[in-house]
Amino acid sequence: MKKILGIAIVSLCAVSLAACGSKGAENEAATSSSSKVEKAVDKTSDVSSSDDDDYDYDDTTDNSSDDTTDNNSDDTTASSSDESVPTEYTSALTTAKEYSDQQHMSKAGLYEQLTSDAGEKFSAEAGQYAIDNLKADYNANALATAKDYQEQQNMSPESIRDQLTSDAGEKFTPDEANYAIQHLND
Repeated sequence: MKKILGIAIVSLCAVSLAACGSKGAENEAATSSSSKVEKAVDKTSDVSSSDDDDYDYDDTTDNSSDDTTDNNSDDTTASSSDESVPTEYTSALTTAKEYSDQQHMSKAGLYEQLTSDAGEKFSAEAGQYAIDNLKADYNANALATAKDYQEQQNMSPESIRDQLTSDAGEKFTPDEANYAIQHLND
């Protein structure tokens, strides 16, 4: 099981690297191969999640419930759950964290940036995974963005609220925008 997953991940990485340097038909072929690898990873994940009780894994039977694992072992209980997450998903999560930390984006703004053709072009599933797993304080992001508007563009609180909640603007929720306006001068 782990060998299949490892091979799938290595194949996905190889296809991704090859796709970066190719154009035209080669790029379409790489995308097709990448989709097949992702489907294979998903199928192996489905098998492992539904049939774990039916299989005896020699390399993890004793270590899976034991908190004291051998430090020289390649298998760790902390990373075993992360191994089933596709690389695209973890890349999307890392990118989302960078946007949240540096540009103080809203949840909807992050999702759009991650998935749009004008943005990062992650799949919808990878974008949703990133949003679901990102530990961001969207109130703090709204406040930081509001302070930027106030300091750099001398906008009124109501103009800032409109910009924060606009679909053409920052896409924060009304509650997040209200929090930002209430704490604008703190």
